Amino acid sequence: MNKAIFDKAAGYFPDVCFERQPDLGILLGSGWGESLKMDEVIARFPYADIPGLGGATVAGHAGEFVMYRRAGRLIAAWCGRRHFYEGAGWEPVVLPVEILRRMGCETLLLTNASGGINPALRPGDFVILRDHINLVGVNPLIGPHRAEWGVRFPDMSEVYAKRLAELLHACANRLGLRVMDGVYAYTSGPCYETPAEIQAYKAQGADVVGMSTVPEAVFARACGLKIAGLSLVSNLAAGISRRQLSHEEVIAASATAKPLMAAFIDDFIARL
Repeated sequence: MNKAIFDKAAGYFPDVCFERQPDLGILLGSGWGESLKMDEVIARFPYADIPGLGGATVAGHAGEFVMYRRAGRLIAAWCGRRHFYEGAGWEPVVLPVEILRRMGCETLLLTNASGGINPALRPGDFVILRDHINLVGVNPLIGPHRAEWGVRFPDMSEVYAKRLAELLHACANRLGLRVMDGVYAYTSGPCYETPAEIQAYKAQGADVVGMSTVPEAVFARACGLKIAGLSLVSNLAAGISRRQLSHEEVIAASATAKPLMAAFIDDFIARL
């Protein structure tokens, strides 16, 4: 990856964004962009203004960075993400994590919308990630090694921190949400998976499938961040669902679950 791209992006952020270490970084996936409750906004600007990032190109991604205070905690949130399938390389995909690292952030919440593979799941359920499967076969750490991004061969035995998963479970229990632990299968997209592929992923142990999250998680874990992963099941995966899959279905499911998503994140922040 081109470090100069990250340097230029970091130079865009005002000094106030680096004055205090954020208590939490959040990267919001499809449909999650309006899930934040804010007491005080410190900085706010669109992705399109950030060099090397560029505006969000996918519906359901607001494409906005906001640093704010909530419940006495400082939060740095990325409302929307860039994806590998957009074809701009790894830099815009992991740039939000790199900026958080430079801010001194140590804890990261990754959210997404996913297709349900596990037969116990139904649209509107939440899955707390305990692990993932990288089906793409490449990751953003390929290339020249930089010491600031961790060791050359980072351990991935516990990408998603157990303590943070326990906090998410406590939130779900208090809010009365349907939730389970699960394994996330990462595909490159932008095509949805075939029924045969879904059955193969199921045999490998996947509970949900999606086109994001894993690159950011891999990079963040290599850099030493503690990660929580939270997925909203927006639809049933191909061959399990009896309907033709569409992104509109993802957006509709997220809109329905929006109050629950906002409550989930807010309760998690309060428990940090």
